[in-house]
Amino acid sequence: MISYATVVRREKMPSVYLYIPNIIGYLRIIVNFIAFAVCYSNRTLFAILYFFSFVLDGIDGWFARKFNQASTFGAVLDMVTDRVSTACLLALLSQSYRPGLVFLMLLGLDITSHWFQMYSSFLSGKTSHKDVQHTSNWLLKLYYEYRPFMAFCCVSCEVLYIILFLFADEKSTSLLSSCNEAKSPHCLGVHFNSCWLGIETSYQHHPDENSCRHMRRD
Repeated sequence: MISYATVVRREKMPSVYLYIPNIIGYLRIIVNFIAFAVCYSNRTLFAILYFFSFVLDGIDGWFARKFNQASTFGAVLDMVTDRVSTACLLALLSQSYRPGLVFLMLLGLDITSHWFQMYSSFLSGKTSHKDVQHTSNWLLKLYYEYRPFMAFCCVSCEVLYIILFLFADEKSTSLLSSCNEAKSPHCLGVHFNSCWLGIETSYQHHPDENSCRHMRRD
């Protein structure tokens, strides 16, 4: 027999669609739409919005644990938002760099690995794909149970993609040469200053000359 207190608690619980982490998930979708809408006209704003959405991804998990509002709907919403946003960014990078196949392979790996992990978790009766207590795979345990390592992998990967997009030229450029340029602190500083001030550098005037030396001479 259900007690009166249990009925009251159920009545006070909001709909799963109005859970705080799920509302944050809706906000992430809006932010991502705006980010990709301005990705070509304002790359700096895109980078800020994309990274803000990424930060919200960590915040919604904290709220889910804090208010005990974890749900299957929230897990799927979070997963789909992550995969779609990363897929769109990788698709943009595949058009900006050669060989673009590198980013398409990363896209395929990202989607299939997460899909297999979630699908296998649900088949085994788990409510979350992050539940790896009974698995024998040490890499999955390290990734999902040790949060600092998980945070490092996620942040470093997304930040790398954002930096590559900021350095992408109007024409297809070599991925290797762009990575070499990104190692230069002076080159990175000039690029960000030009983005914030709206100043066209010689890097933009000479799309075929992918060296920071041209910017320093100007």
